[in-house]
Amino acid sequence: MTQSENVKTLYQDGIVGLKSAFSTAWVDDMHEDMMTAFWSAIQRPGGAVGRGPRRWYVEIHPQDFRGFADLTSHPWVVEMASAVCGPQYEIVEIGFDVPFQGAKNQPWHRDFPSPPETFKDKRITSLAFNLTGVDVTPDMGPFEIAVGTQWEDGRSWKHEMFPEKDEWPKFAERGIRKFPQRGDVSCRSALTIHRGTTHASPIARPVLVLGIDAPGAGHAALHDMMVTKDYFDALPEITRQHLICKVVETLIPPTQKHDIEGLVMGVE
Repeated sequence: MTQSENVKTLYQDGIVGLKSAFSTAWVDDMHEDMMTAFWSAIQRPGGAVGRGPRRWYVEIHPQDFRGFADLTSHPWVVEMASAVCGPQYEIVEIGFDVPFQGAKNQPWHRDFPSPPETFKDKRITSLAFNLTGVDVTPDMGPFEIAVGTQWEDGRSWKHEMFPEKDEWPKFAERGIRKFPQRGDVSCRSALTIHRGTTHASPIARPVLVLGIDAPGAGHAALHDMMVTKDYFDALPEITRQHLICKVVETLIPPTQKHDIEGLVMGVE
């Protein structure tokens, strides 16, 4: 699809994807980096946040992910970020979700409250790019998204993020389970209603999350990215222009600021 077609699909469905954006070898390195970061994070307070039984979210430093420069300078990622969030888009988050065997269905939710620019003006001001670390199969608790629900108001929901249970059937009717393969990348509005599903496989399913904001969207305040000066100086110019981070002498382990309380318990 052309860029305009991708943006049109995103605005229509709340999600769009690109197949085989990266090599499987590149993704295997990403997988190794995510699981290394997970086993480190799970051992320290605030390092890994529960998103339901046997499911966690971990924020990482950009330089703990070997592919950060490749991802943030990839033409499709840059084009989508620029087209949707504007030429001054901001890179505000890098992390990953990982469900293990025994993870349950999450409640239907969005990742943060919808701003007036979205529920009123029908404008997307933030994006989440996702890359799977494994070839997803039906028993791996695939991501399920209720297409076209990014425009739902949601101000009456708990935390403006969690629809009441009597609304779940309408989201289930629009729900599509995604089965990405290594190398695929998706771009979605984090306001599109979605959930992780029951994970029966003994194989964990880590998925990388790159968060992008339009100026003023404000999600950088939920994160605390930092890099060392030598790393920052070596990044591609297109990444340096957009990365919202501290430049420090010594990295400090990330402490999670965005704890989605309503996901702590699974529903099934």
